Amino acid sequence: MDIRHLTYFIEVAKHSSFTKAARTLHVSQPSLSKTIKQLEREFDVPLFYRSSKKLELTDAGEAVLKNAQNVIDAFQNLQAGVTDLADIKKGQIRIGLPPIIGAAFVSSLISSFIEDFPLIDLRLSEVGSIAIKKGITEGSLDVGFICNVPLQGEDFECKQILHDPLVAVMHHDHPLSLNEHIPLKALEEEHFILYRNDFSLHRSIIEECLRQGFFPNAVCESSQKDFMLQMVEAKLGIALLPEHIAKTMQSHVLSYVPLEDNPLHLELVMIWRKDSYLPFAARTFIEEASSYYSTAQKEARGS
Repeated sequence: MDIRHLTYFIEVAKHSSFTKAARTLHVSQPSLSKTIKQLEREFDVPLFYRSSKKLELTDAGEAVLKNAQNVIDAFQNLQAGVTDLADIKKGQIRIGLPPIIGAAFVSSLISSFIEDFPLIDLRLSEVGSIAIKKGITEGSLDVGFICNVPLQGEDFECKQILHDPLVAVMHHDHPLSLNEHIPLKALEEEHFILYRNDFSLHRSIIEECLRQGFFPNAVCESSQKDFMLQMVEAKLGIALLPEHIAKTMQSHVLSYVPLEDNPLHLELVMIWRKDSYLPFAARTFIEEASSYYSTAQKEARGS
């Protein structure tokens, strides 16, 4: 059996039409009909019920359709694996990064990876978590970083690489900046500079404030942490940001204070497609990133 025959069969089943399938496949209709008949002879059963009104799958055709894509995927994975062996330590990795993490979380990792694997081409795209999941599902991205653990049943492998507490970032003239720790409740009367409402951290902050008995007075919402910091510099409010970002602030007029009994954290998770072939380059990046962040967390705990 030629793997191409299954591809043709799937296309005919998809369109319920030889004419439409032939047009999509850029083959002649007689050639396509001949291929399907050959496939039926190999299985020794009719795969389509042909009538003057429409084309329908038979029970046998339904059974073949259910498994045909798995066969094609397995064949493509085999081809890719063989190609990998001939192209080791080369390739391209398409990585999705949400705006919330920016360079602060990945710049050192990327720099280290490029130094170790100079022949691997990294393509970084800054998009939201929803777009990252979609890109990985559809194959336009190989690896993604998202800020929430995928739900059970989603077709992703994942590794949690960061559990970073949120801290209160404020102008150093603010009276609360002198405290070693503050309860979230102490911010009840403050103006908040929040992440946009389509960010998971926005929802987490709102929910925790409500648990503390108040609704945060948001004067600004943004997807860009640099803009949020500029707003805080201008004394327009305080921001709750991941501690890793707060530690790397370049501003001389900003301070950050940890929150007491803090339930608010940035959960940074690396994801890739489940049950799908990963090229050598992508597998290597996942291994290197896992090792990098594991080492970083151990060093942070030891400091």
